[in-house]
Amino acid sequence: MKAVVVCELGTLNGVSYTDWPDPTPGPGAVLIAVEAIETNYPDMLVVEGRYQKRPPLPFVPGKGAAGRVAAVGAGVVGFELGQRVATQVEYGAYAEKLCVPAATCYPVPDGIGAVEATAAVLAYQTAWFALTDRAAMRAGENVLVLGAAGGVGIAAIQLAKALGAGRVIAATRGTAKHEALARSGADAILDADRPDLREALRRDVHALTDGRGVDIVIDPVGGALFEPALRCLAWRGRLVVIGFAGGEIPTVKANYLLLKNIAVTGLQASDYRDRDPALTVEAQAEIFRHIAEGAFRPVIGAVLPLARFRKALDALRDGRAVGKIVLVTEGAAA
Repeated sequence: MKAVVVCELGTLNGVSYTDWPDPTPGPGAVLIAVEAIETNYPDMLVVEGRYQKRPPLPFVPGKGAAGRVAAVGAGVVGFELGQRVATQVEYGAYAEKLCVPAATCYPVPDGIGAVEATAAVLAYQTAWFALTDRAAMRAGENVLVLGAAGGVGIAAIQLAKALGAGRVIAATRGTAKHEALARSGADAILDADRPDLREALRRDVHALTDGRGVDIVIDPVGGALFEPALRCLAWRGRLVVIGFAGGEIPTVKANYLLLKNIAVTGLQASDYRDRDPALTVEAQAEIFRHIAEGAFRPVIGAVLPLARFRKALDALRDGRAVGKIVLVTEGAAA
């Protein structure tokens, strides 16, 4: 089969589209004939050797895919050949075939194609657990989403609205992506690229929330946005740290949390898959249900052949992606 293979950590120079051995499902595993692959910002970090988990070289990157069941290992029940499924993995998805534990396969409902299905896995599960578990969002609460034009950002906007949030405020650099954010359901959009961000973000958020601030901040960015966003929280507000796309890992003074009765909590989405896979199956079924019922559709910024993976990773690294960039295998009916 063909796959994207990382032979050397650092830059894309050590990555190639080449032949790779076909996997075979062992006991409890499912072989997926991959049709579509989601790309995520952590993919670039993995390739560069900057991610918290480093696969042994050489390896195939990629954390999510969708396709059809091609074979099942011993002891697998509940899946049949040809069934449409999506999955998430730690690495290995940038390939024409993928073996995964049956416990991390998510049946894809009719009416959702492979491209949409894979776009609705990792980013949407991340946003789902950030909102429902880490932030314990209640209906009517106001939500501020940082890095709002990225995959997790758009997923958080759409899911927050579907779950009954009050106002959902999107923050993104510049104005080029505002139209896409408005289509995704953002009630207001703020420019995070300004010199007076520390004061301006709180001022604008308070103006949009009758002076209260927001109950929840979803933060996949960190860096210079973290402190201004923290200052936007209302009493008993919660900020969920998801990642550091801004490059810098921020710090927080604990006395500020005490004085405002606010909380900062972290989310490592893959832990849900590894520690409680049944919970991720339930979450994914709910995400697919919202899509099937028309609450929202994943925003697809581009669909590229797997062989053009470099263009996708370049866009992720440079922050040019709006929504999800999806890779498709040769001949896939995605």
